[in-house]
Amino acid sequence: MSTVGNSTNIFWQECPVGKLERQRLLHQKGCVVWITGLSGSGKSTLACSVNRELYSKGKLSYILDGDNLRHGLNKDLGFKAEDRTENIRRVGEVAKLFADAGLICIASLISPYRKDRDACRAMLPDSNFIEVFMNMPLELCESRDAKGLYKLARAGKIKGFTGIDDPYEPPLSCEVCFGLTALTHYGHVHLISCVSYYYSIKYHNSHFLYYVVFDAFYI
Repeated sequence: MSTVGNSTNIFWQECPVGKLERQRLLHQKGCVVWITGLSGSGKSTLACSVNRELYSKGKLSYILDGDNLRHGLNKDLGFKAEDRTENIRRVGEVAKLFADAGLICIASLISPYRKDRDACRAMLPDSNFIEVFMNMPLELCESRDAKGLYKLARAGKIKGFTGIDDPYEPPLSCEVCFGLTALTHYGHVHLISCVSYYYSIKYHNSHFLYYVVFDAFYI
């Protein structure tokens, strides 16, 4: 029986090269951009686009993709509620390490439960955690269904699928929210620029909530 969760007599090892030194070396501040939303809402596409944009600006970032992590770090986990919680906890801990290393860590996961996302936020200073909610309607996500998962869920071949027979709990106070309403008022918005802009201003002690309206074809 594992006793990992009950470890005692352990001590944090400090090293002479710390977070500030790494940030000076990289000329950037580490943070976590946590992208959440239903399957098919555009999380991975946005993550890859932001990653490419940051790379073009000379910023070092890394994507923690939910599916990719289940090929390795989380391959022992299923999709029961307790497994989902452990999945997000592990990703949160890894994301925290990336941010501490000075990287811009882009975590792209459905992460359906609010308490799990909030637990990840609590691992970092508030200014280092940027929650991005892909607020796409279920009907739109299901119509995309690039992986065919919604079809399988509707047929009863996948149980506990988020949005079908398992809930998604939307953020209550995320930093960035992308939706599809009021297009006539706002027109098209470039997602990458918005996220990059948020990253740049957050470190000037400015906290903004963006409700960005954009055309679905941009993701």
